[in-house]
Amino acid sequence: MPYYLVLSNLTDDGRKTIKEKPERIQEVNREIEKMGVKVHKQYALLGMYDFVSIVEASDNETVMRMSVELGSRGSVQLTTLPAVPVEEFIKKIK
Repeated sequence: MPYYLVLSNLTDDGRKTIKEKPERIQEVNREIEKMGVKVHKQYALLGMYDFVSIVEASDNETVMRMSVELGSRGSVQLTTLPAVPVEEFIKKIK
């Protein structure tokens, strides 16, 4: 299954929610797993982005649905990048 890097920035509402209830992050992870997107790793960041998640999904459409659902809530803005393992990349370019 394909992997994706999801870069996240919290909105003002999102920061307020996380401050009041930090475990909300894990609740959202469980919600997106029900959408067919498995979270493999997740890191809080310093800098341009607040979080990066490494996720796996069956296809781009599944990730797009997740992105629209989360974005429509108004608490986070996402940038999603498809990720190809280097070994697979090498095989495909040969």
